[in-house]
Amino acid sequence: MAMQVIKSDCIMCINSCGINAYVEDGKLVKVEGMKEHPISLGEICPRGTALPEWVYSKDRLTFPMQKKTDGNWERISWDYALDTIAEKLQEIKDKYGARALAVYTGSLGTENIELAAFAQRFRGVYGTPNLLSVEGNCFRSRIMARQMTFGGYPIEEPWNSKCIIVFGQNMDNSRITVGRKIYKAMDAGTLKHVIIVDPKKIPMAERGIHIQIRPGTDTALCLGMLNVIIEQGLYDKEFVEKFCIGFDKLSEHVKQYTPEKMSEITWVPAEDIRRIALLFATVKPASIVPGTCSIDQHVNGFQGNRVHAIMQAITGNIDVPGGWVSIPFIRLGDMRVTEISDPIGTDEHPLFRRFWGRTSPYGQQMLFADAVLKGKPYHIKGMICTGGNPAVTLPDSERIKEAIKALDFVVVSELFMTETAKLADIVLPACSFLEKAGVGYVYGVTNCIPYAMVRKKVIEPIGECWPDWKIWTEIGRRMGYGEFFPWNTEEEIIDFFLKPSGLNREQLTKEHPEGAYYTEMKYVQQKRYNTPSGKIELYSQTLAENGYDPLPKPVEPSKSPVSNPEMYKKYPVILTTGARIPEYTHTQLRDVPYVHRTAPEPLAEIHPDTAAQYGIADGDMMSVETPKGKIFIKAQTTDKLLRGVLSVPHGWDKANANVLTELEPRDPVTGYTEMKALLCRISKVAPEVVESTTEVEIASDCFPSGVCAT
Repeated sequence: MAMQVIKSDCIMCINSCGINAYVEDGKLVKVEGMKEHPISLGEICPRGTALPEWVYSKDRLTFPMQKKTDGNWERISWDYALDTIAEKLQEIKDKYGARALAVYTGSLGTENIELAAFAQRFRGVYGTPNLLSVEGNCFRSRIMARQMTFGGYPIEEPWNSKCIIVFGQNMDNSRITVGRKIYKAMDAGTLKHVIIVDPKKIPMAERGIHIQIRPGTDTALCLGMLNVIIEQGLYDKEFVEKFCIGFDKLSEHVKQYTPEKMSEITWVPAEDIRRIALLFATVKPASIVPGTCSIDQHVNGFQGNRVHAIMQAITGNIDVPGGWVSIPFIRLGDMRVTEISDPIGTDEHPLFRRFWGRTSPYGQQMLFADAVLKGKPYHIKGMICTGGNPAVTLPDSERIKEAIKALDFVVVSELFMTETAKLADIVLPACSFLEKAGVGYVYGVTNCIPYAMVRKKVIEPIGECWPDWKIWTEIGRRMGYGEFFPWNTEEEIIDFFLKPSGLNREQLTKEHPEGAYYTEMKYVQQKRYNTPSGKIELYSQTLAENGYDPLPKPVEPSKSPVSNPEMYKKYPVILTTGARIPEYTHTQLRDVPYVHRTAPEPLAEIHPDTAAQYGIADGDMMSVETPKGKIFIKAQTTDKLLRGVLSVPHGWDKANANVLTELEPRDPVTGYTEMKALLCRISKVAPEVVESTTEVEIASDCFPSGVCAT
């Protein structure tokens, strides 16, 4: 059979790059970048190249399994699995009420709408309010901060800027396609100033201005910049007068945050604060580009995102090319069924749940363990987890594992036997995105481009794997909810999603298989903002009325040399977690040879001078300990990292950074926890006393009963 080239997109991360998938005799043999795609422009990262090895991995789950009483696994049929799940879920509902079930989705739906939409639909008809997702500690803080300032979610467009400030994002590792567009703009001379705010001098900083900041003090830096911009009259007076409210209060508020005072907090020289404030305010258009979680995951993360919005607004860099741009998001069919009660976290963080009549579908997952183990505010007794690995990716992993083990019934739908799947009662084999069709629409949400495409099915499902929509549909039908799940094919589902958008499946599969724009890209200054005042709210009356700071303030991390000097004596190294490398997304792809060859083990970065203080050299194994836990990890020395800081990467099992993190304290507005600025202590350890930290998973590890995924 001749080679077939299928145009689709890769959803190994939220960038959702366009790919050309080469299929021969029904088998995926190669993946390349799609040049016609407006985001990736033909580029592809190691994860995309590794897709054939990933989808055909010997460790794929290919049939349903049930855990036996002795802890081993046995193969079961789909009918038996679904009947058992329906029976157990009904038992939980009858005995404890529908709210005792948690539905956890690893995707919030932007890159994988089918997974999230069907999970939301099922939880709605079942009756539980407790839908938990990555938004409980990722990205929603940014969305909320911008919504509460602008009434909507304007998105940065850095490749059309003349000046950008990048906060805590290494685009060479985490947003490769966007980073390459920025480099092209730099090469062309249109992007004149690139300011990198990061404890590490990342590659992009080599070509710009590097602001080496103490972790957890970004808000203080921005307040110092606001002080300069307002005191020197560098703000856009006409824009502020016409479109903003609360500037007088903001102006008075930031007088106290002089560059000299903020320098003491951030460890950034005052002259550098003045310099970058001047550039950002005068070189237009300008854009602030925050990392996905680098600002969010602090006790003051919401206000850190708010101060970015305020800076963007008072300089007039809103709805102009190269600023923050408001584009209409694509209208898609809505599968949600309204829940009748509020999820966990609503009492503690009410604005995370709703404000201005806008209701989030998610509960605050940072309170999940308390609900399970303490019954606060009530007991959760069961969980269905789909497309996520909370046993590794959530803070305080050991407590999360303890909570999952304490549940009466756990179902995990997955591609591989993850750490979370190992804790389940029943594991269901799910299709990868290559084995099913769907809608790719993330581009308007994350990349400021009103574009959509149909994600084509590249190959037939492996083994007995099912797509997410079919799993939820069949569980729902067995529980008597069949009227809510009328779809029988992926084509019907795609048609349902696309119907309100103005696009259709025929267009996006035959006429434009590479995708199409659902509206024209325009830069239109809004006459009225969708806020209570109708203006951009620099001072937030909503925050004030709910007992929160109406204007951002610098708040020290709860565990820092400043806030807790006694603890600093015992734990004298600043710890930041969550660093990414281009080979992996969260916990995915760890067992794929193509990427494992270049990134075989977790490495914690540390300045050689800091390492030497503890007798540690490059390549030495060391222990990293916080009051919460201890891990063993190999040291990688680099003079690019701020002295006194240790950076532990995200997503590894045997050197899991989240063994070191905690579920409290939380951001008062969002409920997000601290993961980017902690304290730890380190010491060199002999290799022979440490278990291997290499992340190679083999079949015997995944299937202790000897059952193989064949």
